[in-house]
Amino acid sequence: MTNLHELAESRKSVRGYDPNRPVAPEMLERVLDAGRLAPSAKNLQPWKFLLVSSPGMLAEVRSCYERDWFAEAPHILVVTGDREAAWVRPSDGWNSLETDLGIAMDHLILGAHDEGLATCWISAFDPAKLREALGLDPTGEVFAITPLGYASADAPTRPKSRKPLDEVVRYL
Repeated sequence: MTNLHELAESRKSVRGYDPNRPVAPEMLERVLDAGRLAPSAKNLQPWKFLLVSSPGMLAEVRSCYERDWFAEAPHILVVTGDREAAWVRPSDGWNSLETDLGIAMDHLILGAHDEGLATCWISAFDPAKLREALGLDPTGEVFAITPLGYASADAPTRPKSRKPLDEVVRYL
């Protein structure tokens, strides 16, 4: 098992995929299972994970976020949720959907990285076009998408830059 700190430190957003290198089904299952294991408010698990792999559906989903590097990935993972199925805080009506889906998405991308696969968390897609392409029911909301596959040998990378702990932590 990989050390979580090392995994989080080494994971990067990848913008270049090898379209000719298939991902083994058992690897995909482990990635999806990592998302399934994510915690959620009151354990309601208001999510669905859509693994897009067929050429026709890949073309439709790719049209919602038109970038050359995005079109190279052999799979696209879509995280959706149902706002009505998520926990709502009684005191003020706050809905946990985005938090629950964010945690699940993080589990998915870290699970993919642990398998040696590349991802890039994307929120800048066309939501209406994607909803239609996926045929989501009225309560289904698309939260985020990521290409999923092996990084290409020439995938551009950026140095990881994070604020130091003393800028983001307050000890009380």
